[in-house]
Amino acid sequence: MGKKTPQAIRGTQDIFGAEAEAFAFVVETFERVRKLYRFRRAEMPVFEKTEVFARSLGETTDVVSKEMYSFDDRGGESLTLRPEFTAGIARAFLTNGWQQHAPLKLATHGPLFRYERPQKGRYRQFHQIDAEIIGAAEPQADVELLAMADHLLKELGIRDVTLHLNTLGDGESREAWRAALVEYFRAVKDQLSEDSQERLEKNPLRILDSKDRRDQPFLPDAPKIDDFLSDEAREFFAVVTSGLDAAGVKWKRAEALVRGLDYYRHTAFEFIPDEGSASADALGSQSTVLGGGRYDGLIENLGGPATPAVGWAAGIERLAMLVGERAEPAAAAIIVVEDNSQAALRQGMEALTALRNHNLPAEMIATGSPRKRRDKAVKKGAASIITFHETGHGISGDDDIDPAIFEALPFLR
Repeated sequence: MGKKTPQAIRGTQDIFGAEAEAFAFVVETFERVRKLYRFRRAEMPVFEKTEVFARSLGETTDVVSKEMYSFDDRGGESLTLRPEFTAGIARAFLTNGWQQHAPLKLATHGPLFRYERPQKGRYRQFHQIDAEIIGAAEPQADVELLAMADHLLKELGIRDVTLHLNTLGDGESREAWRAALVEYFRAVKDQLSEDSQERLEKNPLRILDSKDRRDQPFLPDAPKIDDFLSDEAREFFAVVTSGLDAAGVKWKRAEALVRGLDYYRHTAFEFIPDEGSASADALGSQSTVLGGGRYDGLIENLGGPATPAVGWAAGIERLAMLVGERAEPAAAAIIVVEDNSQAALRQGMEALTALRNHNLPAEMIATGSPRKRRDKAVKKGAASIITFHETGHGISGDDDIDPAIFEALPFLR
């Protein structure tokens, strides 16, 4: 008996063909847009010391307590495959002296890892694009990031989504709101879901975005952040919304949109498909396309000085689902070497190199019978077919053959 073929690990995927082209289109578009906004490219390690994420995200969060891929290396140190980008970026900002570049606009993309139940658009190894501005306290930084996100989605052809926006206030506002939420939910604690009862003392803001039916009746009357905003926090949010209007970014207020971790401040946001839209149908229950917020307290959690920051991330797989399958790049020309003569093969290779040096996608077919070689070229859908054989060469294709081909291969004229 032959050996059994190993299968892919659950929650991972092999991306190929039209899906891979959609994935690449998302990344290429992100790279083009981030350059327009002058975000600098960064690359961080795929794994970090476990404490980087434990201290950044909090020991009690689901990500840290249930979802991280952590292991002891051969030196006995606990390491973790990154479940998100921001913590590693904050660590790099501190350990590499990037403070000298503040305010620093950074962009990155790559794989992330979380041990969670695989479902549509969600994997255990998944990929994100990520943008951060570190060291900028003014609301204009929030506007810049949101304008960039909106621009990116439009460049991808995703127009049936809306920015859902909220403010969490400054530290003082948030703490007063938190205390009011604890008091309110404590009075109905026995009627809340188990998750919300557990969150009540540790993280009451998370109750506000609960989807559990037992919690729903109590959410409409819960204390609202607007009743606790300081004048400074109210002004900050007003500047953000005014900036978005000026940038032409469509948004709506979402009072229940929260970020539960203590270091989040001011702006919190998600881009969500419009109800009944094609994007909503494509994503199903995984409704958020892109999300983020201001996290002014994170770098302090890692032992750094008080440093304002704001950022967002988006899943490449989800964006690729909305983009839809994309055809692989068409060849400007297919070169067919019609016989196996050394001269024809050499001429074909020289022509192939010349076309590519002129930025013209091309490939060569030099196996099979002469008829099969031509049939393959036709099936590949090239605009032009260039043939070489022992006694000569020729070109056929559309009536309007790309002039760049003749520029690359002047002997065809």
